[in-house]
Amino acid sequence: MTPQDFITKWRNTELKERSASQSHFIDLCRLLDIEDPTTADPKGEWFTFEKGASKTSGGEGWADVWRKDCFAWEYKGKRANLDKAFDQLLQYAIALENPPLLIVSDMDVIRIHTNWTNTVQQVHTLTLDDLKDAANRDKLRNAFLNPDVFKPSKTRQLVTEQAAQNFANLAQRLRERGHDAQQVAHFVNRLVFCMFAEDVELLPNKMFERMIKAARPDPASFAIHAKALFAAMKDGGLVGFEKVDWFNGGLFDNDDVLPLEWEDLDDLIRAAHLDWSDIDPSILGTLFERGLDPAKRSQLGAHYTDRDKIMQIVNPVIVEPLLAEWAEVKAQIEDLIDKAPKATKDKLLSTSQKAARTRALDKAEALHQAFLDRLKAFRVLDPACGSGNFLYIALLELKNIEHRVNLEAEALGLPRGFPQIGPEVVLGIELSAYAAELARVSVWIGEIQWMRRNGFEAAKNPILRSLKTIENRDAVLNPDGTRADWPKADVVVGNPPFLGVYKMGEELGEDYTIALRDAWPEMPGAADLVTYWFAKAWSQMQCGDLSRAGLVATNSIRGGANRTVLKPIAEHGGIFDAWSDEAWTVEGAAVRVSMICFGSKLPSHPKLNGKVVDKILSDLTANAAGFDLTKSSRISENKGVCIRGIETGGPFEFSQADFEALATKPLNPNGLPNTRVIRRILNGNNILKRQPERYAIDFSDFRTKEEAALFEAVYSWLEQAYESYERKSKRRIVRRQDWWLHRRSGAALKNAVSRLSRFIVTPRVGKHRIFVWLDSNALADSATFIVARDDETTFGILHSSFHELWSLRMGTFLGVGNDPRYTPSTTFETFPFPEGLTPNIPADEYADAPRAIKIAAAAKRLNEFRENWLNPADLVDRVPEVVSGYPDRILPKNDAAAKELKKRTLTNLYNARPAWLDHAHKALDEAVAEAYGWGDDWRAGVLTEDEILARLFKLNQERAAKEKA
Repeated sequence: MTPQDFITKWRNTELKERSASQSHFIDLCRLLDIEDPTTADPKGEWFTFEKGASKTSGGEGWADVWRKDCFAWEYKGKRANLDKAFDQLLQYAIALENPPLLIVSDMDVIRIHTNWTNTVQQVHTLTLDDLKDAANRDKLRNAFLNPDVFKPSKTRQLVTEQAAQNFANLAQRLRERGHDAQQVAHFVNRLVFCMFAEDVELLPNKMFERMIKAARPDPASFAIHAKALFAAMKDGGLVGFEKVDWFNGGLFDNDDVLPLEWEDLDDLIRAAHLDWSDIDPSILGTLFERGLDPAKRSQLGAHYTDRDKIMQIVNPVIVEPLLAEWAEVKAQIEDLIDKAPKATKDKLLSTSQKAARTRALDKAEALHQAFLDRLKAFRVLDPACGSGNFLYIALLELKNIEHRVNLEAEALGLPRGFPQIGPEVVLGIELSAYAAELARVSVWIGEIQWMRRNGFEAAKNPILRSLKTIENRDAVLNPDGTRADWPKADVVVGNPPFLGVYKMGEELGEDYTIALRDAWPEMPGAADLVTYWFAKAWSQMQCGDLSRAGLVATNSIRGGANRTVLKPIAEHGGIFDAWSDEAWTVEGAAVRVSMICFGSKLPSHPKLNGKVVDKILSDLTANAAGFDLTKSSRISENKGVCIRGIETGGPFEFSQADFEALATKPLNPNGLPNTRVIRRILNGNNILKRQPERYAIDFSDFRTKEEAALFEAVYSWLEQAYESYERKSKRRIVRRQDWWLHRRSGAALKNAVSRLSRFIVTPRVGKHRIFVWLDSNALADSATFIVARDDETTFGILHSSFHELWSLRMGTFLGVGNDPRYTPSTTFETFPFPEGLTPNIPADEYADAPRAIKIAAAAKRLNEFRENWLNPADLVDRVPEVVSGYPDRILPKNDAAAKELKKRTLTNLYNARPAWLDHAHKALDEAVAEAYGWGDDWRAGVLTEDEILARLFKLNQERAAKEKA
């Protein structure tokens, strides 16, 4: 069929919609050289006419034509209202598998609406005459064969960021003019909602945009017009000759207006040119909150909690359980309908059969209605709702479920249902009054957008329902110091505040922090703030006031004091879905989080990191061997051996140049050189990244002020350093009474290494668990842990994969880099060394044992290889220090050598893990495996990670039991 044949035929047709639509579509397929549905897909599985309800109920289909993953197409008769056809497609889009294109047409016009999630929706219109152009025919052909061509490049996020930037500028200027932050926030929220309301035609005829432009020549007039508009939105009324509906909902509770100037109006005019109907409320609040806070302006538009992340909580806590409930109800409905008498072509139903069928359908509809009542009564609480991201998405998902239930019930022949769930189903608690209002705005916008996108009219009288269900208060502590209550809800979801235990006093105030801990005496004193939300949710479950919860925490909840809150949940309730280590963004900064869903009932098929497991343990791990490392005990034979390095607590450190100046001074009045109080000091970076040598003053052998002052030049240097330190610090420094001593001088550490010529050091935090030797004259700072042993055997056991694996599973993780953190109490003191080679046994007692000798030889070889790689003789010179008593300085031979040596760090070495390093570690691992008696299993390759951990855990438990006995 030629374009002209097609145009001539369909321009003159007077056929009705039903008789013309399929014929029109078949001709269109011929024009585009595409097989029609009947030819291409006789079974109607992916391309069909009358897709939907007609298959089961005999009624009209949900779409006149449907092509899987391409489009749903609805026809109307000539000069009919295509908007109504589009609304019908929107209402059935979920049942039609949300095709990327929704197409409506009569015989003269074809309108292609894009339907991708998270994009700005676009409309492409083609008339009959447009089909003369081959480019337009190709465009229409793409709807069948390549719909991605239509995908808009502009995302809802981008539009929202552009809008937020305009309002951030306005809000900032209003704050600079002295207006109260809450006043500004409330006013800005009103302006934002007015922009949205007119673009979704809840305010008529672009009224708000016209009002802004009219005020531009005379900015003072804006307040007069806005006052009239807000007053009308409060109760409904007239603005000039135009009718304004009743909005209120608390957002328009009065007619208060802040005065604007010309630059403010310019920002509003620019914002008005955007399409606010597609604003994404899940990031709107975050962006505006940053815009109002000068400290957060640099983060504007940088990050937000995306929908996919939130759905990792909302899906298992809300969507999947409710859909599972509906599946059971639906099966009962289908059974009733299948068993009900049915008429056939050959046989009509008798009176009794009709009555029986009516009773079956009534029972089926009662089941359907009972489930809808269940949904209407369902409540979701976010007890730290911020600007409402979780609540917005929870509301949308509940509305999606209700809509799906109605569509599936309709497909079974039951009466058609319409949306009844609204914002009242989401509850919130938020400490910030501004954020609480943002949450309400987000939920309102989300509700209206959902109704429009699914082909329904937004609610009226009022348009904005009261949202007193989002409360402005503290979620864990009442003003009188008692625990805060939560409203009764079916589920809790959210992202409580991330604040580490050491920052709680600083950020929240000491009085609040003490009151919080007093109100929650069962909580460990070292627990982070976020854990209180987990404890409260668990207590609600124990009272029967909550069924499920899904909360986000920093991934440090897996270990230490924080893990305490998960232990009863894992043991007596059930963690049914968890993501142990995910990237997240908080106030523009990347962090690592754990996402934990738990309930009052033991789960049947829990999922960890997307995979089904037998059970999720309190450290958010799982294994097939049935062991629980969180129950590991500290073993007394390991105690007092692994100790944290010293903490100076002041400006004690200095450079090589200062060291040389002080170390070469003449003897002091006490007859001692300055070198008696100057020590080399290392931290994690010195060990892992080849940082320059550092030195520190250490008066720990001369503790009184008088003794310290006898080291004249050193004492004077420290005094001046403190003065400079205090002068440059942005915070007020209160010098300690014994300021010349380290804050934590490590008496236990000093005693532990006093008889050793060297000791073992490992960084507190590091991607790789690396151990090195340090001579006993040096200091290791608080970023390291010292193992007070000087034998190669202990060094080898610690550097084996057995201890590394144990430390990774028993330790915690830190920061966005998610680097493992070593902790003596959990990683060292719980680790079961091979029998007879434990840290409480002097090394010389097992020095001649074959097991110890083999480990020591492998460890020594590993260390020598590493040292040769780090400092090869052809690249370095070893130069004696300017005074004796210190190790030789290692200097590059030339510039080329210096450049090469910068690359030679232990971190780079273990990142690359060359073959020689891998061979050396395997030899060490084999020697340690033999010391445990597992040599044959090691060589046979049967020692998986879980098997190693299971055996080590068994040893831990046996030794702990022996100690108790």
